[in-house]
Amino acid sequence: MINQKNPVVDTKNGKIEGLLENGINVFRGVPYAAPPVGDLRWMPPQPVKSWKDVRSAKEFGPIAPQNTMPGGMMMQVPQPQSEDCLFLNIWTPGLDNAKRPVMVWIHGGAFTMGSGSDPMYDSNKLLKRGNIVLVSINYRLGMLGFLRLKDATGGKIPATGNEGLLDQVLALKWVKDNIAAFGGDPNNITVFGESAGSMSIACLMVMPKAKDLFQKGIMESGVGSVAVPKEEANRCGELFVKESGFKKDDAKAMRAFTTAQLLEMEMKIRMASAGAGGTPRVTSSYPVTDGEVIPDFPNKLAREGAAKGILTIIGTNLDEYTLFGMMDPGFANLTEADMKKRLAAMLPGKGADELVEVYNKAIQKRGEQATPVNILTAITTDMMFRMPSLDLVEAQRDSKTPVYSYIFTWKSPVMGGVLKSCHALEIGFVFGKYDAMFCGTGPEADKLSECMQDAWLVFAKTGNPSGKCIGEWPAYGNKRMTMVLGKDSHVEAAPFEAERAVWEKVKRNDSFII
Repeated sequence: MINQKNPVVDTKNGKIEGLLENGINVFRGVPYAAPPVGDLRWMPPQPVKSWKDVRSAKEFGPIAPQNTMPGGMMMQVPQPQSEDCLFLNIWTPGLDNAKRPVMVWIHGGAFTMGSGSDPMYDSNKLLKRGNIVLVSINYRLGMLGFLRLKDATGGKIPATGNEGLLDQVLALKWVKDNIAAFGGDPNNITVFGESAGSMSIACLMVMPKAKDLFQKGIMESGVGSVAVPKEEANRCGELFVKESGFKKDDAKAMRAFTTAQLLEMEMKIRMASAGAGGTPRVTSSYPVTDGEVIPDFPNKLAREGAAKGILTIIGTNLDEYTLFGMMDPGFANLTEADMKKRLAAMLPGKGADELVEVYNKAIQKRGEQATPVNILTAITTDMMFRMPSLDLVEAQRDSKTPVYSYIFTWKSPVMGGVLKSCHALEIGFVFGKYDAMFCGTGPEADKLSECMQDAWLVFAKTGNPSGKCIGEWPAYGNKRMTMVLGKDSHVEAAPFEAERAVWEKVKRNDSFII
């Protein structure tokens, strides 16, 4: 039996020892920042301190403190939690000078849940298909990563509300500075993510502090449209100070809160703000357009050319909102009156009736029943995900930067197919860890996963997702060329155009900005 030595890499901060697993060098729990605890709670992340001895990188580090998802719809594997959570993980085929493309995964979870060490991402399948270096990261979540306290505390706690994004920036800086020692190319970094991870990438693309830290982005189900105005973030900060029972300038007392107390407070504020203004939300934590870290609304900045030159794949799933609807006890039994009431709360103008009329026809064209639930699901999906994503796609196109669009139509078999092409369904296909219950299996699933993996990998290498499996994937362009990812993946010009066009009319007539 051959004894294989564990791999050791000399990083800028010291040596780390990982593991050799099935021919892949794996380094888990690598610190990229100082622990954000004590006086560093709610502060921008600080560089990690160097160490002298060889540090073990064989086990994942603790994940960011978090509550579980309401309704328990998302499967969450219990992992140790700690405010000392700023770790990243690296998988690489070789510790050499090969300068492989680097893919950095930013996890989703509504900015309140998830981790870079979720079993879904602990996979060597992407590496086996493509000669890349894969990195996943943790970042601060919820009220530790996205709570603006600067104004609510009179500056005593100068948190902008974007500390979680600043964690991501420091992680990317660490990758850029160190990845060559892991066989990666620091000048060819692709950031990819889903949901809150995708939304984070759209913010990073226009953030001055993230400039030149990555060259490409793959955004699955979300863009920076979720970033809230400073005034809204301040209201949440003021509510936190009020609920804490401390004086607003008593920073020491607030930092003395235990992690458990903070999580309890977060859940209380999340419940208090649920459904505010009729807007469907599953979290009270969002990036903030504070004028400092994020100078303005991300999509607006992109339209002004702030993300010019960053190559992107941007897409959504056809039925994103079905997953969130399942968490709403009364959603399945909505009447037409209930639907119109919710739409009236979501839309500030008079466009709801026209949306209902167009979506009624469009849903029947898809071969489905145009029930109030199906209509509201489709409208909410497009309002929250597809239309803001297309806004960014067209901003990149207009800045003369190649951008590739997709819509994911594969349907989940779970619960008799009620979830359809729901939120998060595509992740298993990207990482090659699709299961029989949620994703489905079989030759068609195998091919879809292979084609998506190959497209993501070749894009990371070349900036163009076209390949033998997926075929020619043209840039979006003026014809709105879109890859339809499903049982029979193919390119269409302007798919689901009636739905897109009616939103253009609603926005023009009602000054409604997605």
